[in-house]
Amino acid sequence: MVAARAGVSTATVSLVANGKTRGRVSEDNISRVRNAIAELGYVVDGIGSSLAKGVSSIVILVAPDISNPFFAKVIAGVRESLGSEYQLLLSVTDAGEFPRADDVRKLMALRPAGLLVDAPDAGFLEELSVAGPLVLLDAPGLEAYAPSVNLDVAHGARELAAHLAASGHGRVAYVDSVTGTATFDVRRNAFLQEAAARGISVPPECIISTTIDVGAAAAAFAGAWPQWQRNGVTAVVCGTDTHAYGVLQEARVAGARIPEELAVAGFDDLPYSATSNPSLTSVHLPATPLGLKAGAQLRSLMEGRVLEQPQVTLESSLVVRGSTA
Repeated sequence: MVAARAGVSTATVSLVANGKTRGRVSEDNISRVRNAIAELGYVVDGIGSSLAKGVSSIVILVAPDISNPFFAKVIAGVRESLGSEYQLLLSVTDAGEFPRADDVRKLMALRPAGLLVDAPDAGFLEELSVAGPLVLLDAPGLEAYAPSVNLDVAHGARELAAHLAASGHGRVAYVDSVTGTATFDVRRNAFLQEAAARGISVPPECIISTTIDVGAAAAAFAGAWPQWQRNGVTAVVCGTDTHAYGVLQEARVAGARIPEELAVAGFDDLPYSATSNPSLTSVHLPATPLGLKAGAQLRSLMEGRVLEQPQVTLESSLVVRGSTA
């Protein structure tokens, strides 16, 4: 129907619809085909194409919790790397829960061109066991499973501990995530080890966990703060900036002056952290470069190229602002 409306062959329609016109179709014919497509509401049958080729143009990104705004930047980076030739499909679950391997395997019926998995654990990867191009994001310690792009969160965590020690803090609390993914274990353990080496005490009763949600973090801090205050806690480190926003909110309600009475810091360095009141000290994690590099690595695999550097690590850094200064 499109070919008849445009007065061209079906082969020409196929070239235009699939973006393969360079040097093969005239501008006049391209215009005529596009007008016919618009008039008829034609859509390329992706399922039919994937059956014919054995693979679709879909890329699946498996992420544990996109309620964290950090993932918006990761996704933007992935989309930029993949370009218009691929469509990105997200596989997510409720906050604090990681997608199940069974659910992801069902999506493989779409014959995806490739798979990106953010912050997985070994059990998930072993149970998933899929063939085809696969790249891991922020998956420390799991490099043996697939090419990966990781963040050196431990470096920033150590810098944060050193900063708090230099600022005179001797007893610190920690607000962790409940997702249980490796990246949160790395940032927590690196901070606790460096804090202990620098004489900072973080007692077990001063470590709590919540979902990555401002309200949940605020409520948890509100319940813990009276006891922490009696125990001499003068700083709270949060596993994400989102947690830290909740702590800042409830600290103000409790009348704690920041940073004079209570210093607060987080991880991710989200855009709002620079403009919050006070601005938030945070470990900067390069979210957009993480997505860009992971997308580029996967695209190379999908297009049959050998990766020159299968394992890539991006640096983190501490950004000191008003909440601890």
